Amino acid sequence: MIDLPLPFLRRPAAPGTPQPWLLVLMHGVGSNEQDLFGLAGHIPGRFHVLSLRAPYRMAPGAFAWFDFSVAPDGARSINEAQEAASRALLAQVLDSAQKQLGIPPERVVVGGFSQGGIMALSLLLTRPELLQAALVWHSRLLPQAVALGAPADALRGKQLWLSHGTQDNVIPLANAHAVRQHMELLPVAMTYREFPGAHEIRPAELAATVAWLEALPSTPTAS
Repeated sequence: MIDLPLPFLRRPAAPGTPQPWLLVLMHGVGSNEQDLFGLAGHIPGRFHVLSLRAPYRMAPGAFAWFDFSVAPDGARSINEAQEAASRALLAQVLDSAQKQLGIPPERVVVGGFSQGGIMALSLLLTRPELLQAALVWHSRLLPQAVALGAPADALRGKQLWLSHGTQDNVIPLANAHAVRQHMELLPVAMTYREFPGAHEIRPAELAATVAWLEALPSTPTAS
């Protein structure tokens, strides 16, 4: 058993795994830890999988990492205090899980869908020392995270999976293009893919993501 500052579900790594990795998953707005935990059966056995519940309750069984609003012109604004608090809480989760499971940051991946992907990307940009890689599904880049970004050299050797649906009607594809353009300026090994579909993870996208996870080196090069 491990103790973390957020509710979570866990699938342990396969018994006898010599150097296990940790994959921490974060759901989108209005969901909970059960959502992405449904993917755990597809994740390679060398990973411990933790699926977290966001701290802000919207309704029974529905949670968010931060509140946001969308203006008539499509512009989005967020509750910056909530986002900052969630990001700090996630840093605590990563630090605590690493210590309790005995897994160094060089074998830690954070991932998320939609708003959970925002948090994963923000952690990569602002706290790269806590992780080796991030996977970001159907998400976008927060200007707040860019403003707080770590020096570029701190990202050297990190890896990023970035994928999006070509017909995403919740977070349009242009957001993924903006993330890609920003990350191309940084020393991050990025894999970018687009898939047919809307705001959802379809089987082909999941299979490609799992292949990327499987290809992460057993002993990453130190950044």
